[in-house]
This record gives sequence, structure tokens and C-alpha cells, in this order.
Amino acid sequence: MTVDSAGTAARTRDLSVTLDGGVALLEIHRPPANYFDEALVGAIVEAARSLDADSRCRVLVLCSEGKHFCAGADFGAGGGFGSDRVAVSERLYRRAVQLFRTEKPIVAAVQGSAVGGGLGLACAADFRVADAGTRFVANFARLGFHQGFGLSVTLPRIVGPQVAADLLYTGRRVGGEEAVRIGLADRFAEPGRQRETALAWAREIAAAAPLAVTSIRATLRAGLADQVEEALTHELSEQSRLWSTEDCAEGIAASLERRAPVFRGH
Repeated sequence: MTVDSAGTAARTRDLSVTLDGGVALLEIHRPPANYFDEALVGAIVEAARSLDADSRCRVLVLCSEGKHFCAGADFGAGGGFGSDRVAVSERLYRRAVQLFRTEKPIVAAVQGSAVGGGLGLACAADFRVADAGTRFVANFARLGFHQGFGLSVTLPRIVGPQVAADLLYTGRRVGGEEAVRIGLADRFAEPGRQRETALAWAREIAAAAPLAVTSIRATLRAGLADQVEEALTHELSEQSRLWSTEDCAEGIAASLERRAPVFRGH
């Protein structure tokens, strides 16, 4: 997706990009849950790559339309995974790792929930903005399978290994205030003002010397994309193994039926 000279790209069905004052706003349009698939992740990557090459852009803000930031992958009917879940996920992860290879800072404005792979998408950003109603959920163990989207690398890097282990083992929800306290979110916004707060922060970054910012970022994130790529291979291997278990079938069914799962270790 290429931003035109007027500052706004032609919107696709699922993603729009607006560039103003050095800050590009990337907005996902799949409300209310904003589930992702290979096509949407690819669109985000292509937009970020295009903005890397655009000297007018200095910072990206990633946000979503509707109630939630991103509920991850949709495992229900019509979610696009079907019986070929491993192959679809492998293609999706190949696109996802490219997001970690982009050059300009990303601030994620997280409203509602960032769940599963949606948490992974939020953790691909440099920073996250939350409010009291934001919920971060690494719910993989509650669904019966291994975490993905590089969270094996990014989550411990952001909150530390002990807190990451707690969040991944339990799959519990983390509210906005706790998220700031443990470092999962970086700034706390007034209710419903995550986007405005993220944009204001992005403008602060955009006011700094752009060559210096990208250089500093490259140093701070050195090796991250390679680590994520390696982790994704392992994550998918473990996901593939666990997706065939009875516990995983129960976890996904319970989630879709909005009930507590009953796991038996099979």
C-alpha cells in the first residue's frame, strides 16, 4: 500500500493508512474483533515497508476500528484455517516475521482486547498504549495449544521471563492498569483515548532526528527478527502437535461456546 502525495492511501477493505506530520496511522477494519489472517498481516507488512521507503513518514501508529484491537486468529467457521491449519499458519508466520524487519518505530493503540495472536501483533510494536478497559490475554493454554506469533521471544523481552511464564501458563487477562505496572503497556490513556495518546507520543518521536531514531531502534532491536523467525518455527511445530489433541479441541470448543473448558491431558 503506497501513500499518495496528498497524504492518504486508497483504503483497502481491511486496512487504511493516513500520513500526517510524519506520523502514519495504520487502521485495521475488521470490527468488532478484528481477527487477522495471512492477507491482513501481509497488508500491514506491505504498508509498513512502503512507509519505510517514504521519507515523509517517521513513526507508525497501529490501531483498529471497533470494540477490540485484535482477537487473534479466528478458529471458528469461516476463519480461513479449515483442515489445513498448519500450512495456513506457516504462511501467516512467514509474513508476520517481516513485520519485525521493518525500520520505523511502531506505537500500538490497544482498545478492548488484544488476545492470543492479537497480543502477538501488539507486542511486535515498539510501544503499547492502553486504558482501564484494555485487556491483554495470552490465552493459548486455555485453548490447549502453544503460543505463537513470536510471543516466545517478545513477551519475555517486554515483561521479563517470570511474568511471561505466569501469563502464558495461566492464560489470564491483564487489565490496562496492571499492564502498565508490569511493562506490557507503556502509557496509560484516559478512557477511550488510546489513539489520541498514541498519536501524541508518535509526534514526540517524529520530532526527533529521524536518522538517529532509526539507527537507535536498529541497535535496540538487533537480532530480534532472527530470534522471532527461529521461535516461529518452533512455535508452529508445537502448535501442530497440540492442535491434534483432545484438550485443544475442547479448549477451542469451550471458547466458541463461551464456557469453561474441561481439560483431561489427552
